[in-house]
Amino acid sequence: MIEFRVDTSSGLAPYLQLVQQVRQALRLGILHVGDQLPTVKDVVAQVAINPNTVLKAYRELEHEGLVAGRPGVGTFVTKSLADTSLAEHARLRRDLTRWIAKARTAGLDDDNIHALFDDTFRGLNEGVA
Repeated sequence: MIEFRVDTSSGLAPYLQLVQQVRQALRLGILHVGDQLPTVKDVVAQVAINPNTVLKAYRELEHEGLVAGRPGVGTFVTKSLADTSLAEHARLRRDLTRWIAKARTAGLDDDNIHALFDDTFRGLNEGVA
């Protein structure tokens, strides 16, 4: 089951953080079709946010066709975002873990690692290497 986190310093609305975390869990194969999302009550207790925030996130996911609510039962995954490259994830995760370790050895903190990764990723997507 997914465990949500909310980063109040991210600048991203809490409901969108929950939506992104579900999407990521679907892409990585952590959540599968048929899996139940935590109840609103459980999420509120876990991350100390307003129940309406959780409901808004779940409604957004439902609008996207990724989940469906069953009254009195819960919210369940209805669609996967994982693709056939899921088998490569373990190897790529190991490579990325080694890269992060090298970045830390070079003196970069988490914020600098994120900035370097994001800048490089955007550059690759824009055709700049």
